[in-house]
Amino acid sequence: MDLRQLRYFTAVARERSFTRAAQLLNIAQPPLSRQIQSLEEELGVALLIRNSRPVRLTEAGRLFYEQSLQVLGRVEQMRAATRRVGLNQNSVLSIGFVASTLYGGLPSLVRKLRQRAPETEIQVLEMASVQQIPALKEGRIDIGFGRMHHADASVVGIVLREERLVVAIPKGTPLAQEHGPLPVGALTGERVIVYPKEPRPGYADHVLNLLHGHGARPAEVQEVRELQTALGLVAAEAGLCIIPSSAQQMRSDVHYRLLEGERTNSPVILYHRVGDNSVQINLVKDLIQEMYAENPPWLSGEHNLATRPSFT
Repeated sequence: MDLRQLRYFTAVARERSFTRAAQLLNIAQPPLSRQIQSLEEELGVALLIRNSRPVRLTEAGRLFYEQSLQVLGRVEQMRAATRRVGLNQNSVLSIGFVASTLYGGLPSLVRKLRQRAPETEIQVLEMASVQQIPALKEGRIDIGFGRMHHADASVVGIVLREERLVVAIPKGTPLAQEHGPLPVGALTGERVIVYPKEPRPGYADHVLNLLHGHGARPAEVQEVRELQTALGLVAAEAGLCIIPSSAQQMRSDVHYRLLEGERTNSPVILYHRVGDNSVQINLVKDLIQEMYAENPPWLSGEHNLATRPSFT
């Protein structure tokens, strides 16, 4: 497949019409149809349901559409960043992150970076922990913030903190009548919502392994794509969800209880390439130490175990 095919497919998916997509792309409809048919043949699955009006995406097509938008967006970022560097001699720092780090120190770190290095173009790209390792090795990002330990010898992983886990519970349900810590085993027989559905392995597997390790047997496990969706379903009384403590600020219409038991925490890990001692990477480490010295609320013992990173 090539980028042209991705652009053709996303145009049809967005417009839900081959005719309108062809007009926007300024090509005839037959070659547009042939390119997408060729793409489907290469993938071995149907992406579009053509016998409906408007055209609809298959389940595989919805996934491919989301991924295609990310790929095309990244290509455009690369093009723009390269042009900026070539014309203005700006440096670019690309940061990968998992969404839950937005409720801890990542926003503060990015603000400090912009203040301390205004000449640096900072790009922040949401991606799962498992995606950050190849992205670092391929040079698509320079640094990452994720939640998975890894065994790749070419990527450094530094644990910044161990964040406590809490259970998000629908208000008005029996488990929401108390505020004290909740043992993992108490989730037996409950409907549990985990995220992200993909890519795997990821945070969802960490939660499922935690439940299994404590002998907790949920009545049902529902997998969703995003943290926001999971908490929305909790508010709708569809089940419970285990989340990092700092993410409690996302919604006030659900009840939160600290999860109690061994390994009821999730690491926040800084990733960078082995041997990368650039000024930018060292600045990031200095700013993290500066932030930790300030002891902000998200770093308190309420949300984290008593750990601090070591950059030596």
